[in-house]
Amino acid sequence: MSSCDICPRECHVNRLENKRGFCHSGYLPIVSAVCAHHGEEPAISGSKGSGTVFFGNCNMRCVYCQNYQISQGRKRQKSKEMDFRKLAENMLYLQDELGCQNINFVSPSHFVPQLVRAVLEAVPLGLNIPLVYNSSGYDSVASLKELDGIISVYLPDLRYASDIWARKFSHARNYVTHARAAIKEMCRQVGELVVDESGVAQRGLIVRHLILPNGIAGSEESLTWLAREVSPTVTVSIMAQYYPSHKARDERLLSRTISQAEYEEVLRLLDEVGLENGWVQEIGVAENYLPDFDREGHPFSVSADLKR
Repeated sequence: MSSCDICPRECHVNRLENKRGFCHSGYLPIVSAVCAHHGEEPAISGSKGSGTVFFGNCNMRCVYCQNYQISQGRKRQKSKEMDFRKLAENMLYLQDELGCQNINFVSPSHFVPQLVRAVLEAVPLGLNIPLVYNSSGYDSVASLKELDGIISVYLPDLRYASDIWARKFSHARNYVTHARAAIKEMCRQVGELVVDESGVAQRGLIVRHLILPNGIAGSEESLTWLAREVSPTVTVSIMAQYYPSHKARDERLLSRTISQAEYEEVLRLLDEVGLENGWVQEIGVAENYLPDFDREGHPFSVSADLKR
């Protein structure tokens, strides 16, 4: 962190002295919300919810980000810095008080060392449930290797198949190269999804793919790559919840939800490339997934289901 290279941006600022690069984050982790989240994939949410830690700020700038209140509202997030002991205690609260079946770190790519430090404090206090690394996929392989043996379940996005679109809409250079390398490293560490007798994930990889309007996600290329280069039996989560949040209404190609035809095309692609394991989200539920991080208690008021 003295010359930060935690994520692919490698800003090389001294975060130990609270210097801030692209992610606008210094030494301490920024924790914007802690809750039992019931709107994740069934293997993640389980019956009691996923113990979710929403980190503030981000190493991407997606114009359509649904979490933009915490990912891009950097001035507001500074006040939500949390010391490692308090973060560890929050993990224990999720496990022991709320009965969550995992700890789900959302947007952790720019806080990997802080995550490890907090886990190091939480384990002696009794933390013993699986840890989920829930990221955009814009991760450093070197940082991921430091998590080998710590993270049980990886839940990355495979957001784009085009670096042009990734740079235009998420301000992320070389996204495709980094995300694909990250997913391969995640798979190397944890393998394919393993669930317990209740169907709750204990270990493994789940790759999310968000359908974007006008083919921006490059679904055919990404799903083909997954089947050929990772595994035809990899678990995938196809998400139909795209909503033109934040600045997306100003972008012609992203200013609407996905169409029925776009949705059905991705379902056809799944069959064509032979990806059979995972979930496909129902179309028409986009507004159910819109969080409000100004809401007291819980950022989600409604949780829509995913279908197998």
